[in-house]
Formats: sequence, C-alpha cells, structure tokens
Amino acid sequence: MDATEAGDGGPVTHVVIAGGGSAGWMTAAALCSVLAGRGVRVTLIESEQIGTVGVGEATLPHLRYFNQRLGIDEPEFMRATGATYKLGIEFAHWGRRGDAYIHPFGEFGSDVDGVGFHHAFLRAQAAGSPHALGEYSLPVFMAAAGRFAFPAADPTDLAATYSYAYHVDSALYARYLRGFSEARGVQRQEGRIVGVDQAPESGFIRAVTLESGHRIEGDLFIDCSGFRGLLIEQTLHAGYEHWKHWLPCDRAIAIPCEGVPDPPPYTQARAERAGWRWRIPLQHRIGNGHVYASDFCSDDEALDVLRAALPGRAMAEPNLLRFQTGRRRLSWSHNCVAIGLSAGFLEPLESTGLHLIQLAIMKLVELFPGRAMEPRLRDEFNRVMQMEVERVKDFLITHYHVTERDDSPFWDHCRTLALPDSLQHKLETFRETGHVVRYREGLFLEPSWIAVLLGQRLLPRRIDPRIQRYPLASLQAGLEALRVRIRDCAEAMPRHQQALDRVGDPGDQGWRSASMSLYGVREAVH
Repeated sequence: MDATEAGDGGPVTHVVIAGGGSAGWMTAAALCSVLAGRGVRVTLIESEQIGTVGVGEATLPHLRYFNQRLGIDEPEFMRATGATYKLGIEFAHWGRRGDAYIHPFGEFGSDVDGVGFHHAFLRAQAAGSPHALGEYSLPVFMAAAGRFAFPAADPTDLAATYSYAYHVDSALYARYLRGFSEARGVQRQEGRIVGVDQAPESGFIRAVTLESGHRIEGDLFIDCSGFRGLLIEQTLHAGYEHWKHWLPCDRAIAIPCEGVPDPPPYTQARAERAGWRWRIPLQHRIGNGHVYASDFCSDDEALDVLRAALPGRAMAEPNLLRFQTGRRRLSWSHNCVAIGLSAGFLEPLESTGLHLIQLAIMKLVELFPGRAMEPRLRDEFNRVMQMEVERVKDFLITHYHVTERDDSPFWDHCRTLALPDSLQHKLETFRETGHVVRYREGLFLEPSWIAVLLGQRLLPRRIDPRIQRYPLASLQAGLEALRVRIRDCAEAMPRHQQALDRVGDPGDQGWRSASMSLYGVREAVH
C-alpha cells in the first residue's frame, strides 16, 4: 500500500501542476517563492500543442501585492508584459443608453461623522447639484483626464485615497513567470497528460502519465488545465454548478488591434444589444473583445459588432471562446486543487480572473497540507473559495439587472430575472435605506457597490437622517471645495504616457521617488 493510500501524515514533498498559462505559472511562481527552503519540489506539465485562454488582460490592485510578495520588480514586470496602469473601469450604456460612469479603485469623498459620503452627495443632488458622483473621486478625475501618479504614502493625504492595477498581456505575464519560476527550481515538463493513476481505496491521485509514456508521481496535484478540468472533473468528478440563468453570456470573441499613443489609464466596458465589449490598452496593442449571450445573438452578428468598433488595424484573426459561467462544486477534492478556469469561470466584466487565481494560490499556501490532505483544510479552502466566487457573482449580476434598458430581449431578460436571495436582500436594503449591506470577507467593498448602483440609477428612497442635521449651504460648500481640490490635484499630475515612458527607461532610477504630499491634506466634508 502506498503512503498516500495509507493516510501517511508526512509532509508534501512534490507538487505537480497540470497546465501552464497564467494560472499554472502564477501557482508555480508563488509555491517556489513562498515555500522556498521547505523541501518542496514543483513540477509543471504543459504542452505547446494545447493553447491557453486569455479572455481579458485587465487586473485588480491585488496583483500588485502578489507580485510584491514574490519580490518582482514592478518596472521590469511592466516592460516584460507591455503593461499600462489602470485606475478603474468605465461602464458605458449600462443603466441607460448614453450613460457612462467609472468604477474606480478608490473612495468617493470621505464619511461624514460615520455616514457614507454618498448620502451627502445624494442630498446635494436632490437640491439641484449638477455634479456627478465621480467628480468627488480622485481616481475618476485622473482616469478621465488621462493622468497617472503613484498614491501617497501618507494616509491622511488626498492622494492616498486610491490604488491602481495594470492592463497586462496575460501570455507575456505567463512567460515572465515561467522564467522567474525556472530560475528558482521549478521543473517544466513538456507533454500532454493522457493517463491518471489513482489509489484504489482513497481515490487520491498517485501519478499522471504523459503521451510519451513518462510517469510523474506527486503528493499534491494542482489542476490548471482550463475549462476541461482534466484532474478535478474528468478524474475526480467534483461537479459543476452552472449560473447561466443569472449570467446568460456564454461566448466571447477577442481581436487585438494596433495601439494608440497616450493610452487611457482605465478599462472600457461598453454594453451592447446582447452583451458588452471590452477595450484594454496595452503599451504595444489594444485588447478588444465582445462578450455575448448566444441565445440572443449569433456569432456572426457578434463579430460584426466587434469589428466595427475596433479603434485600429486588427493584428490577428478573431478568437472565439465558449464558456460556461459557474463554479466547480469542490475546488479541492482528494489531493487535487483546481485553480483558474478549472475551478470555474466568471466573465471578465470586473477583471476578477487573475484575482481569483491569486486568492486560491495564497489560500492554498496558508492551508498547505500534509500528505494526508487533512479534511478540515480542504473544507476551509472550499468554503472560502465558494463564498468569494459567489459574492463576485452577485456583483456581476448587479450590472445586468440594475438597468432601465428595455431595447432588446437580452436586456428585458436581465432586468426581470429572479435574483439570488443574497443579492435580493442587498439591493432591497440599499433601495430602502441607501446603505450597502457589508460583509467582512469578499472582494468588492462599499465604494464599488456605490459606484455601480448609483452609476446605473438605483437611487435609494431615503438617505440617512443624520445628514439632514447639517445646513444645506454648508454641506454644498464643503462638497464644492472637495471637488475643486480633487480636480486641481488630478490636473497637476503627469499624463499616463509620461509615467509609462519612465517605466520603459531601465536607466531611470527615480521613476517612483516623487512624493505626492504636495497635493495637500485630506479634509472631511462637513
């Protein structure tokens, strides 16, 4: 009887990663870095014959911290991946045709005696204020003006009220991480997996066999094989929970095109008749795509919409992707952990793909098991990943459901669909009180919900009564002073292209040394 089958409680000494791409190489890079010195070997198996799926190339600020944890130099990373900076996502035509707002990586104003700033904004708006919510957000102003500077280190500074992420070429990022990982001892094995050997009693995976006949044994297997779930589903039958009834988009077409000088520091997401289009500016090209529901739009029509909107000459043939929105019922089963598309898929509307990969990797590191694969560790991993992905799911559904659009069968379906109970409660509470139901764990916090709900015209029936005690004139004066300070702060910053030019110069050692303190100290609005 082998050690795994016998329930040997010894340490994991060999991790086998099935699949490359962003998920595989992010996992390899993290394990070889974080587990260095613990005697854990890492082998990654991938085949050049199997392509990788790159639906989106926009990220969240969490990727910065992932790279920092690995000790990756930011300018080097950006040069290697053609990255640009990202301050948020612009949503156009979602609430109504003609509407647009930016969901920023930052705050809107500041709380007024513990009451959310948006209550003060709503009171001023009801009194006739012509200004939009985004005018009280520094990253929104920066994005709209095409500006970029690094956040201030002083948390009391106005310029500390935002964060940033990247637009990155995911294929180049995977290539960069491959070099990083191999330099730290990760062994790459070229080949296609054609067989899986399981222990007869426990069902644990003992080894995988390649097309060449080469057998690779391991203690812990990471499934990064993409949608097919070679280990987690085809071998262990973990099951899949489909969410098409809530998120009907099931296809995407992607076409890269030539870039433009001085690219905007934000992602664009434009609602269409049966889905939405993304535009992601990189240093060397623009990523374009059309996510759509095949029940409401043909492939040919979707391609025509995308081609007509390309801002430059196409650089490749269209890439058609089919997907099933949902999650694996168990992300960790037996001695196998699914990371990336093998664990499930949520469309890239809020750039959550790499974040969920990163979250799974770091949670695995936190709960890193012994060879017995302690059940309590598996249960906790599965609990956290289920909760995180379901909360992201609710946030994505909100974009489709909170709309006044009735100009196509697709939008009629989205506007009238029955919601998950968790989301129904959240929306009803906001509609009645103006307050966002908070939770301790989960990706999207109150400012994100405020950006989308108010940006798509879901106005609460009342605002917090504590705001009513402030004289309206005083409140309006404070709001105007804040708006002007934010505008002046943003306009004093360099253009996005200037920041990219400094990143592109390896000899520029002062690229990030300038202090943002000159933009003044943040003040409460009351």
